Amino acid sequence: MRTIVLGGTRFIGRAVVAELVAAGHDVLIVHRGEHEPVGLPDVPHLHAHRRDLASCAEELRRFRPDGVIDVSAMTRSDAAGALAALPHGPRLVAVSSIDVYRAFCSVWAGTVTDAVPLTEQSAVRDGPPPDRSYVMEGYDYDPSEYDNLDVEAAYLARGGTVCRLPMVYGPHDFKCREGFVLRRVRAHRRQLPIGAAGFLWSRGYAPELARGIRAALEHPAAAGEVFNLCEAQCAPLRLWIKQIMAFAGVALDLVRVPDQALPEDLFITGDIAQHCLASPAKANAVLEWVHRNPAECVRESVEWHMQHPPPTNADFDADDHALALATAR
Repeated sequence: MRTIVLGGTRFIGRAVVAELVAAGHDVLIVHRGEHEPVGLPDVPHLHAHRRDLASCAEELRRFRPDGVIDVSAMTRSDAAGALAALPHGPRLVAVSSIDVYRAFCSVWAGTVTDAVPLTEQSAVRDGPPPDRSYVMEGYDYDPSEYDNLDVEAAYLARGGTVCRLPMVYGPHDFKCREGFVLRRVRAHRRQLPIGAAGFLWSRGYAPELARGIRAALEHPAAAGEVFNLCEAQCAPLRLWIKQIMAFAGVALDLVRVPDQALPEDLFITGDIAQHCLASPAKANAVLEWVHRNPAECVRESVEWHMQHPPPTNADFDADDHALALATAR
């Protein structure tokens, strides 16, 4: 297939591009040019800001795409601008998030509203996302307009497919999802203050999710459908932490501390009543896509991140304060 990828130069996008090229697709990456995809296959690029895609409509048409994957639409205007510039006819896939589910709001609110696992028929939010004020690094959009539900609606109206992703980890993860453990490993800390750490939060390995996104693009039955893409088995936070430590070759002592004393980057280990656990059963059945063994994926991810350490903040005063409280109890 001839496939346009809108975005595609950073984390999930670069995994999608690598997956497509490996599968024999001819790929055109459309991006702003601020993050050139070093290490990706040699494919053509079109440098354009999302708000300027209309001026590139002729170039997009000349590529004669069979498919389009949008990995970077964050707002209604992002989706509308892309769809207006793209030719009619190609299969469309929009990458979304499980933050569209009502349960995601409940995690933030400290309430319990939904049974898990969450399916594509589970209730979605009836308001804006709770983290709307946060602007993802490297993206350019008005946070007051951010909403994946708006993106989904626009693409579904054009017969597109929506892939809802979980918490994503893996190589080139600029958010360093495993970093809350690995930065303490690198600092040779001996203890890690945590809460109950029983929270179930669906995760997915970027290369595996990219394979699922490709399946959604290629499968005729995917048109107009929504799919959760995630690991079929989800380790509770405590087990995930232990896996990260084991693959990093260390064994920090996990010390239970009061939730109110948890350092900011460890808040997810606290007492979170509403789980955010999604089911990939529909993708398994329709797309014949199954996520690889999560433990193997965590190992690969941890090995990559240990070899590519980000700049670190060596301040562990909050850890020491929490650990002191635990000792005093």
